[in-house]
Amino acid sequence: MTYKAVVFDLYGTLVDNFSLRAHEAVLREMAAIVGAPADEFVRLWFESYEERATGVIASPEANVELICRKLGVLADESTVKEAAKVRYEFTRRGLRPWPEAVPVLSRLKTLGYKLALISDCSAETPASWEHTPIAALMDVSVFSCVVGLKKPDPRIFVQAAEQLDVKPQECLYVGDGSSQELSGAAAVGMHPVMIRAPGEASDAHRIHEEEWKGPKISLLTEVLELVSGEGASV
Repeated sequence: MTYKAVVFDLYGTLVDNFSLRAHEAVLREMAAIVGAPADEFVRLWFESYEERATGVIASPEANVELICRKLGVLADESTVKEAAKVRYEFTRRGLRPWPEAVPVLSRLKTLGYKLALISDCSAETPASWEHTPIAALMDVSVFSCVVGLKKPDPRIFVQAAEQLDVKPQECLYVGDGSSQELSGAAAVGMHPVMIRAPGEASDAHRIHEEEWKGPKISLLTEVLELVSGEGASV
């Protein structure tokens, strides 16, 4: 197969997935700032994921305010911003690329491949995205919270391909299998491969993880072998 583009997931693919323990610790810190019961704050935050990921809840500040209203907690604007800042900083720290990410993406660009990112995420990810060294290497970056669509909706994959000016069938898709993304990519004609990095945190945060029986790799450098026709293990 001759590919014209490579489309990447973000978390668990180019950067680490959140650790559930670390994520919950951050949420508990946010709850303490606004004076909310921690267990209920954490529960409501996780329950509002779909709204965050599709942009219905447009910011961490809006999410904190919504949870406070539901819990009957009074928090002024400055307190809400202080709590949201903790979330922004947690996300920013998590956007540190894997060591091989920049070299692999740079090599793909040199070889003439178009590159895209599709990420299911909330607003704090695109807010920090341009400060990462991998952002400039992407021809297209599609964030679920911006476009109002999340994986595995076929429209988000088609949108990325259209912005790249290629057919879905001309795209290799690389992701860790969250959000049913691999089967979603396959459904529109992309060629998906699962990546699972060795040494990943045992409590890596994956939502709607799928059982994938297709091609798998364990290192980003293997993407270079895939585009050269070497293939992946099944």
